[in-house]
Amino acid sequence: MKNVLIIGGSYFAGRVLVEELLNAKGYNIFVYNRGNMPLNMNGVTELVGDRCDSNRIKEIIPDKEWDVVVDFCAYTPDHIEIMLNSIPGKLKHYIFISTTTIYDNILDYPIGEDAPKLSAPQKELGQYADYGYNKWLSECKLNDLCRKKKIPYTSFRPAIIYGEYNYAPRETYFFDLIKENKTVVLPDNELALFSFVYVTDVVKVIVKSFCNTDLFNKAFNISAPELVSYRRMIQVFEEISGKKINIEKRSVEEINKKGVPLPFPLNSHLIYSGTMIEEKLNFKYTPFLSGMKKTYEYYLLVQQNKNFS
Repeated sequence: MKNVLIIGGSYFAGRVLVEELLNAKGYNIFVYNRGNMPLNMNGVTELVGDRCDSNRIKEIIPDKEWDVVVDFCAYTPDHIEIMLNSIPGKLKHYIFISTTTIYDNILDYPIGEDAPKLSAPQKELGQYADYGYNKWLSECKLNDLCRKKKIPYTSFRPAIIYGEYNYAPRETYFFDLIKENKTVVLPDNELALFSFVYVTDVVKVIVKSFCNTDLFNKAFNISAPELVSYRRMIQVFEEISGKKINIEKRSVEEINKKGVPLPFPLNSHLIYSGTMIEEKLNFKYTPFLSGMKKTYEYYLLVQQNKNFS
């Protein structure tokens, strides 16, 4: 049995990972988080504490040989440093879930792992200005500390994740409008293209990477090859819902002025290459249509349960 410690693990990709490991069997699963959303799953040991509280980490996390630590919720270098300095026992592989937003704004698409990284916060993103930059600094801290401590590590940089348990109003923004037969406002340009990845693919990559020496001390994008525009999303949503969606096109200026909460950029690309990890693991990404179909089915199930409760 492999000992797996998941930092976070109650939300979205972390929850899907826990379910995947339970189904696969052969894992002693420990989850450490603040306990705001208990999993209450047989076979999972839930440990409650704040990741910034080093004393609590040392007190509550058991002293074991940890085959894998998967860190979903490190957002600053301090988060990485405290965890690496506090987890009791031996760490054999530390996996950090980073993000593709660490990359600088360049025009050489698709953006690969060696592309330039942010050198400062992105002020144009307002309250999210520090997110990508701090994630990059966290990767740097991970690299520095793990090499000093001789702990193998892997950083994963997912593109836009969609799928079951997604708490961010991305695909569900559109699903809600479709359910209520409301008009979907889209930018009048067709230029913005996006890279997505199905949450199950992210989890499969993580599991395949466990103690995989070919992936030690490296960073990888996780990004499906399809390039998806807003218009392509609507085509997919029409196919999976069986509904004709009414679209209203407006200029970027109008959309911004009216505060239409479209979840992706209106006139800039988010295009990343995920071929390196695909080749390393002999892995194939789920097509956007197939993954979104499963996501929509889950959405309908959740809506049905809400109606019964």
